[in-house]
Amino acid sequence: MSIKWIKVLFAICALYDGLLGFVFLFIPAALYRIAGVVPPNHYGYVQFPALLLIVFGVMFLRIAADPVARREQMVYGMALKVSYFGLVFWYQVHGGVPSLWIPWAWSDVVFLLLFLMAWRQVSRPGTV
Repeated sequence: MSIKWIKVLFAICALYDGLLGFVFLFIPAALYRIAGVVPPNHYGYVQFPALLLIVFGVMFLRIAADPVARREQMVYGMALKVSYFGLVFWYQVHGGVPSLWIPWAWSDVVFLLLFLMAWRQVSRPGTV
């Protein structure tokens, strides 16, 4: 089976996480205002995770360039996705979370499932 879909998947995820990172890095106040969410007392709490999203976006681009050689990095991407949606859904069940965060959590569930499929495919012997 071709790995072209895996390259496209990780390129899309790089764009997705990179753009989210840039939005939260450069215009977090506008995003919070549009969503009707009270911002934190300091935007550094938002901008640091935004920078991490940009770093992960770069990693996803590297994976897209050569998924077979960089399959071990897929595990870190899966950990990122589980970390995010795990926290969002935990807080949704145990006291609430602003609706701003829910769609991205569901997107990360989908990305995780696709990453798992990709990782399994590139981990098979003879994958090219």
